Amino acid sequence: DEGDGPTLRQVAERCCKRIDIGAAALPKPLMMPDWDEEDEHDDGDDADEGGRRRDFRLPPAEKISGATVESVPPDHDPYSSGSVRNGRRRRETRYARTLSSEFNAVVVEHHLKWAPLCHALPGPLPSEAPTDRLGRYDFHSSDLVVDWAIRHGMKVKGHVLAWHVTTPPFVRDMDADEVREQLRRHIMTTVGHFRGRIGMWDVVNESLAPDGTLADNVFLQKLGPGYIEDCFRWAHEADPSAFLIYNDNKVEGMYGSNAAKSEGFYNLLRDMKRRGVPVHGAGVQAHFNAGGTGRGRPPTPRSVKAQIRRLGDLGLKVNISEMDVRVSKLPPNLQQIAQRQIYHDIIAAALSEPSFDGIWLWGFTDRHTWVSHFYYDDQPLVFDEEYGRKDCYYGLREALETLTVGGTVGGDVGHYLESDFDDKGNAWGYLWMRPEPPSEDDDKGAKKGATNVRGDSRPDWLQSE
Repeated sequence: DEGDGPTLRQVAERCCKRIDIGAAALPKPLMMPDWDEEDEHDDGDDADEGGRRRDFRLPPAEKISGATVESVPPDHDPYSSGSVRNGRRRRETRYARTLSSEFNAVVVEHHLKWAPLCHALPGPLPSEAPTDRLGRYDFHSSDLVVDWAIRHGMKVKGHVLAWHVTTPPFVRDMDADEVREQLRRHIMTTVGHFRGRIGMWDVVNESLAPDGTLADNVFLQKLGPGYIEDCFRWAHEADPSAFLIYNDNKVEGMYGSNAAKSEGFYNLLRDMKRRGVPVHGAGVQAHFNAGGTGRGRPPTPRSVKAQIRRLGDLGLKVNISEMDVRVSKLPPNLQQIAQRQIYHDIIAAALSEPSFDGIWLWGFTDRHTWVSHFYYDDQPLVFDEEYGRKDCYYGLREALETLTVGGTVGGDVGHYLESDFDDKGNAWGYLWMRPEPPSEDDDKGAKKGATNVRGDSRPDWLQSE
């Protein structure tokens, strides 16, 4: 795309302040050629002990789900299976080349979570039934991603130290004292392993229910509300120089259908700051559904700007931490329009606040997206399945350019930074935003089908929107 304008990384280098433009990375496509990608070698010689040519490519069936949650198999690992022969290294994959040219930062998408490290991946040890593997960590897949990023001059964020959804199931069988000790050991072990390589961490993830109360998860049940503060103090003890972040979803906007959760998010961080907890940043995920209604409706630029401003007033840096924009619930003729506007307007609004310091996408190509594995088939990212730049890519790039020489802070979002309506009375997103369905009240005046969200600890993809 050399004739198609600069990369996102190049635009970020021209911004008036440091802006992280990052993406979640997966070890399989990073290290292994994809199913339709030529497995290129410097010398064309890569045979196994029997003289048969090795095929390092990802098979078609694994191009999404397998690549998202699995590790690089040992016999396909480029660092142990012949990637360097006769002093020459295999050519980088298309995934790796795009990632390093377009982004200046990387977050490990899946493989640094507690369960993948010592329970779910790489799986049971030889001749072993599934086991708790307590104390037996496998950092290899994460090391592949982290070391690759460092070689390419990219910042690395660790994700995530404490998230109940990806906590090993054996934790539920422990008493409170053991849970506390094992959680502390996990944080010390993981942060300690990457000290000097990973300088920022999502410490606690999604500890809030949709109504802004604490989610009734295994940590709250075993340890009480103080576990959040403890995790930050342990992470700080493990690496006093690390930048520590609290991360959550549906907290991007101050107003609207998720205002209660956004308020809970703000209050949680405000209270930790008042108590001197070493929390330095707030991550707002931005997993948006352009066709969503109710709690699933995307926030407006004004709402996002207001939320970032009040978090910044606490002395925190704020980042959009996991952005993708689902569009398959909209008519086909509206999908690209909505996706481009959301990427552009939300990011331009965020960049207009001094405390905002980065955009992290949850993947970058529709070929490898968690959405297709956990939600449904969709195209939520800025590159298509053939690594082509989509319309929303240009919307994102134009938003970044608002902070470059000649740009205007806020860009052409303009009035939408101050109001949810333009000067003609049109609401933001009016071209594609779905109307809220009519509410149906029962005899007691409660909305039919409404669920009690207090304490709900289910991940977002299991909650009704």
